[in-house]
Amino acid sequence: MKHLFSKFSLFIFVIVFALGCTSKKTKTVSETTKKPNIVFFIADDMYPWMFNNTEQGKDENGKPKNLTPTLDKMAKEGVWLENMKVVSPVCTPSRYNTLTGNYASRASNEAFTGFTERNDGQPVIQWNSYIVPGEKTMGTYFQDLGYKTGFVGKNHIIESLSQVGDGGEKPELDADPLDPKVKEGLEYRYRELQKDIKKSGFDYADKLYHNNPNWLGIRALAYQNMDWIAEGGVEFIKQYKDSPFMLYIASTLPHAPLKPKVSWKADRRITPKGILDKAPTVLPQPAVASIQKRIKAVGLEGKNKENILWLDDAVAALFNQLEKEGVLDNTIVVFFNDHGQDFKGTLYEGGVNSQAFIWKKGGFKIGNVLKDPVSNVDFLPTLLDFAGQSNDANFDGKSFKPALEGKEYKGRTSFYHELGYARAVVKDDFKYYAVRYPKWAMNFTLEQRKDTLDKYTKFRESFGEHGISDNPNDPYGQLEMVPGGGGAEHNAYMNHPHFTKPDQLYDLKNDPEEKVNLINDPKYAEKLKELKVELKKYIESLPGKFEI
Repeated sequence: MKHLFSKFSLFIFVIVFALGCTSKKTKTVSETTKKPNIVFFIADDMYPWMFNNTEQGKDENGKPKNLTPTLDKMAKEGVWLENMKVVSPVCTPSRYNTLTGNYASRASNEAFTGFTERNDGQPVIQWNSYIVPGEKTMGTYFQDLGYKTGFVGKNHIIESLSQVGDGGEKPELDADPLDPKVKEGLEYRYRELQKDIKKSGFDYADKLYHNNPNWLGIRALAYQNMDWIAEGGVEFIKQYKDSPFMLYIASTLPHAPLKPKVSWKADRRITPKGILDKAPTVLPQPAVASIQKRIKAVGLEGKNKENILWLDDAVAALFNQLEKEGVLDNTIVVFFNDHGQDFKGTLYEGGVNSQAFIWKKGGFKIGNVLKDPVSNVDFLPTLLDFAGQSNDANFDGKSFKPALEGKEYKGRTSFYHELGYARAVVKDDFKYYAVRYPKWAMNFTLEQRKDTLDKYTKFRESFGEHGISDNPNDPYGQLEMVPGGGGAEHNAYMNHPHFTKPDQLYDLKNDPEEKVNLINDPKYAEKLKELKVELKKYIESLPGKFEI
């Protein structure tokens, strides 16, 4: 009998690192100063309404819904990627796409390949597509170009086995972070996490969250701390201002937890590393009073307004430090939301549609909006292109630098998406969407389905979360093959009209919310055939199999 969750905790919460080649060439000062600095800021789980430049970001009177002066500045002076998509809309594979420029089905870590084998050779992209030693990352590619590289904030992609075992015990949920033995364990795991990230191509690794705050293992540390993350970015810029540098900085906001007392109203001394003696002071002080006063001054009300301002303040701290050090004029700043949030955990448009700005002093020739299709696998080849290395052959992604510069650009003609047990392709405003489970899982007995559901629920409860379903007869999820689906896909599971259909076809131009499944409409038989051929091309170029 096969059990889906025999190594569930390993492949969801073990994050693997990439050890790339780090050979460096000696470069003259004149050569290195020509290279632009790169700051890549990745946010976590933003909604479209959190961006004031979008239709959703304005109220009925056309006024902004958010106090985000820095993001507003990027919208005014930079380029908005209007047709921005992600390949795999949950945290880990989206970060894999971004840091490697490749599809997450190329992951070669043991948890991923072992799970693929147990699923009869079909890759299942979840929180298991980690970067392994030997793979190159954004960090190692830029190191090879003579850059100093930094990694700050949320990890959720680079493996650190000590965080969940292999030399370090998983902490108890109700452990006291001030207990000497607990503190010793926290410090040990943090040092190991730093080592693993540095091995992945980063000269600097600090102010790190191994996972989302409420999945770190100790309830007393399940707090947001954007001040601490911003401090790491500022420290990196200070330290490496005289070299060409690349900073990858990842926020934990606006992902949960979001209750005020554990987010914007939280004690700034609380970090996943433990409780600090003094709180960081790189953001407006006193922190909580400042956020409250500024939000009240512009008359904004509603959930998450304070957290969005807090996030914006962290981005502002980076801009301010770049300007203070005199390097802002030679820096490209990317702000990217890791994936869509409305239908996160699925390949529906509410999951794959995302948002991003790219900014530099003086802007880009294209103007304030780029309408060409852009995928998150395209970021790395594009930024390397700006740094002087143009070689799309290394990536599934494609540099869109020519498009930003207003030059002739032959961009992508289709989008490929993969997540869990689903695959999708979009071409000419039509989407073909397929969901496939291994045959053995479709033949599970009621007892096997109940066993699968019980294990999944117990796993979630071990991190202080709750179960999703108590009915073993519920249909499987697309992301997680458990009755009732997984937590990340829950909104789509409950609300999308065709969630359980194995084959789906949508006319996105006339049906952007994907409410009308055209799969059995004879008028679209040729279009369906065309899209299946397109999807097969992608699948045949990638490891594993997926039946169309």
